[in-house]
Order: sequence, then structure tokens, then C-alpha cells
Amino acid sequence: MESSRAYDVVIVGYGAAGASAAIEAADAGARVLVLDRGYGGGATALSGGVVYAGGGTPYQRAAGVEDSPEEMYNYLRQEVDGMVGDKTVRRFCETSPAMIEWLERQGMEYRGTLCPYKTSYPTDEHYLYFSGNEKAWPYRLTAKPAPRGHRQVAKGMSSGRVFFENLRRSAEAKGVTFVPLSRVTEVLVEDGAVAGVRYRSMRTGSAGGRRHRRLTKAGGKLAIWVPPVGAKLNARAEAIWQESAAEAEVRAPAVILAGGGFVFNPEMKARYAGGFRDISPLGTAGDDGSVIMLGVTAGGATAHLDRMTAWRFMSPPSAFLGGVSVGPAGVRIANEDLYGATHSEAMIRNHGGRGFLVLDQEIWTRARGQVRAQSLPFQLLQEIYLFTAGHKKAATLDALARKIGVPADGLAGTVRAYNDGIRTGAGDPGHKAADLCAPIERAPFYAIDISIKNAPAYPAPGLTLGGLQVNEETGQVLTGSGASIEGLYAAGRSAVGICSNSYVSGLSLADCVFSGRRAGGHAALSVVSG
Repeated sequence: MESSRAYDVVIVGYGAAGASAAIEAADAGARVLVLDRGYGGGATALSGGVVYAGGGTPYQRAAGVEDSPEEMYNYLRQEVDGMVGDKTVRRFCETSPAMIEWLERQGMEYRGTLCPYKTSYPTDEHYLYFSGNEKAWPYRLTAKPAPRGHRQVAKGMSSGRVFFENLRRSAEAKGVTFVPLSRVTEVLVEDGAVAGVRYRSMRTGSAGGRRHRRLTKAGGKLAIWVPPVGAKLNARAEAIWQESAAEAEVRAPAVILAGGGFVFNPEMKARYAGGFRDISPLGTAGDDGSVIMLGVTAGGATAHLDRMTAWRFMSPPSAFLGGVSVGPAGVRIANEDLYGATHSEAMIRNHGGRGFLVLDQEIWTRARGQVRAQSLPFQLLQEIYLFTAGHKKAATLDALARKIGVPADGLAGTVRAYNDGIRTGAGDPGHKAADLCAPIERAPFYAIDISIKNAPAYPAPGLTLGGLQVNEETGQVLTGSGASIEGLYAAGRSAVGICSNSYVSGLSLADCVFSGRRAGGHAALSVVSG
């Protein structure tokens, strides 16, 4: 075992939070070691590479968008809903334009090409979009809407990988040491302060290491879209690691836990997930809660482990948003222009996670015509399913109700109220934006099952949002009594943060950068000045 102190800061996990922490710590003069149970990237590399930023970024201005830190705060305060303090939310908003500048210094590229329609993820023509609930009721009532989803310029879904690789290159150019396939088993605490970590590590250059990498790469992607296959590949990779890993130890006065959440831990999901138990896990096998539990074992407290997100998006194609979403009783779920995760939460909390999107022929035809122009390949695959095997069709609403198993009078009443609101000018009783409303009148009628538990071709991915409680000024892990643990920090989805109440696209990556830099900067300055 290696027992000599060689580093000032050890970071556990190498996604956006870990890499941001490493860069900030290195810039402050610290010697930094990053240990990751995989090859780096984590859920960040699998993501769409979108950061939630506003307050007047150069790319908002280039698109002719007016935004301010105050309006961004007015909006995000609704999403955060007290999960972190108002002071932290305000600081996040006020430093948002500077975050974009910092990311550009690490190699990121952004553009002010605004997406003209509502979507869950824009095509390669657009790199700025409304990525949350900004234009939806009730959020728009108290905050001026502005597009804040800034997507890293890259082809298709490679934006997340490019985002992480930019951070990795920057970190390692600054002298950060990265050791992959290294799983921390214990945070060493001596006299109440962090003293280092104990871990197991596997060499990557062996034949077993090369095979492990191939299995991990395939398993990581398939775990999202074909979970049973991905699980088998990950299990084979795990067996190789268990057979080859050796024990090691490193001394350091500061440890930052940035190893993700616990969406791949069946036991923790069973305990905390509730109605979110059927989400398709989004992340890597490393999102098993082990890094959160390292903090608990070291004396840290957790909070909001029951907070999760489920992504059942109803666009693209954007015409689908003209439909009406109903639960098993035929009652309206919520306004369909809500962000997918927000709408899904209403469906989970109030309708048992079950629902249907009801459309007429006019909407259906318009949606079919939008597919190619509005979709990337991963979205197109789901849309092919929806337009073929993934829907029910009937000549009347009563017949459609029978096919999907909801009360005919409940469905008819919901559609009638919706159509009446449009026809009379009173507006949708569900408060959907007027420009997205379309009457459901022309037969035949269609229904798409938007339930969380669904066909493999139409999964509802999600992740966990709670984690270790941290000092919002420093990022230090807190004990149950609220005291900071000297030398122990947490960031990203291992910690409670900006997006722990409500997720919208880009908010998790932005919080990873925000919380990672906070922890890395404080840890380094504490060690170097000490």
C-alpha cells in the first residue's frame, strides 16, 4: 500500500463535478488526484451536454434575447422551492454568465442559434433553447421567460462526451493526475479531520483491462435504452474488475466526493423511489450510491433521497403538445407544455405514473410532418415506434376510451372542456399556452401510452437528485447537527444542490460545475493556505 502523502486534494468521481473541482483546485495551486471507478465521464458523457445558463450570456444576446440575473432568479426560485437557500440560488444566477466564460476557457463552444419550437433536445442547427418550464404556467406568471439551455456544439448526442473531454483535457493540462478503474472503499478520518482514502484499483493496460473497457463502453450505452442487456455487460465487466483489482491508499487532507447518485442501486431505489421505481436508470454503473455512503460513513448526513426525476417527453414532434394528457380516470394530468420531468411528476404523484396523450387526425398529420426536421436519431427511433406500434386508434373518442381502458365520460368531459376553452377564447382550463393549443375534433382519434412503466422502445429515463448535505458556502459535508466536516466535500449528484427539487435540462450539469468549482476552490485554498 502507498502511504506517503503525495496530494493535497483527492477527488472521487470524474464527471462534470469532479473535473470542475479538479480544475479549480489545480488553478489554486493544489496537487490533485482524481480516482474514478470507470474511465471518466460518468453520466456527464452520456448526457446531452446542455448547461442551464442565463442572466445575459453572449449567446442569449446574439439571439436577441433579453435576460437578467434577477429574472433567472425569479424563475429558478420556483424550481428550487427552498431545497437550497435563496442566497445560493441568487449567487448561481449572478455568476451564470461568468460560468459560460469559464467553460469556454476550458474549451467549450456555444452558439446563439435559438430553436424556434419547443423540444426536449434541439437538432444540430440549434444550440440555444427553452430547456425548462420558462414559458409554461404557472412559472411564466412571476418570471419573464428566456431560453437558457446552452448546448455544447457537437454532432448529435456526442455533446455530453465533448463537454467532458474538454474538461478532462483542461484538468490534465493543469497537472491533475487521473487514475481510472479505482474504487474508493473508505475515507480516512483521523482526529476528526480527513486524512486520505483507501481504494482498490485495476491496471488498464492488461488484456483483462482492455476487455473491461469494451464491455463498459457497450454496457453504459445499452443500460439506458436496453437495460437488461446493459446490465449483463456491466456484470461481466464487474467480475473482471473484482478479480484483478488491488488495494492501495493515498494520504491527502481534503477529499471531494463527486461520484454521482444511486439510480443504479436497486436496494436504495426500492427504499426511496416510491412512484419513481419504474424509471429507466440514466447514468453509469457507478451511480450506485457508494460515494454518497462514503460520506455517511465518515459522519455526513443525507437529505432528500426521495427526490428523483423521470423524463417522459412529449416532443418532438412539437405538434404533439397540442394534445391532451389524461390519467387512468380520463382526467387531465397537467398542461402539456410543462417540462417533461415536471409533467411526469404530476402523473406519478396524482395518477400512479399512468397516462395517455390523446390526439386527433389534424394533430397526428402535422406531427408526422415534423419528425425529420425536429429529430435527432435517438428521438427518431422512439418516434418510429410511436407512429407504428406505440399508439391506439379509434373512430370515436368513446371507442378510444375503451381501447385504452379509461372511462368514456371522463375522457369526453376533459376533451370537451379543452375544446370549449379554445373555441370561446377563454383559454385552456389546464393553462397551456394558447399558441400550443389545438382542438381535438377531427376523427380518427389517437392515444399514446405515456406511462412511466412502458415498452422497452419507449423508456422514461431518470436519475436521483438527493445526496449529502453540504455547507452552501464551502461545499463541505455536514453532519446531522449541521457542523462541517473538516476536509470532506461533496458536489454534483452526490450532494444536495440547485436541482435537487426539480430537474430541467441543463440544470444538473450547471450545478455540477457550480458545486464542483465551489468545493475544489475551497478545498485547495484551505490546504494551500494551511
